[in-house]
Amino acid sequence: MLIDFKDEEFETKIKNEDISVVQFSAEWCAPCKSLKPIMDKFSDSYKDKANFYYADIENGGINTGSAAGVRGVPTVIVYKKGVEVDRKVGGVAESQMKEFLDKNI
Repeated sequence: MLIDFKDEEFETKIKNEDISVVQFSAEWCAPCKSLKPIMDKFSDSYKDKANFYYADIENGGINTGSAAGVRGVPTVIVYKKGVEVDRKVGGVAESQMKEFLDKNI
């Protein structure tokens, strides 16, 4: 299950976790809405390897999104101990997201 992300959790959770995956999105974004159930499914598949978060860039994840340089949504960023490893921008097919996650987790 995707965990709703709030900015303060970057310091308390993301920086302390081996691998974190954050989907930066916005409520009005159609590709974000399409990607959310896919990421929710992957959060179950990879639950033993990584924690998955959902960050709304206009709500709870506004500062983290800005600090990460998120310019378009959806943007999925993989972090290891709070350091960005890779990112995927835009709505993508489930198979492409699986490839991206397999490469980075």
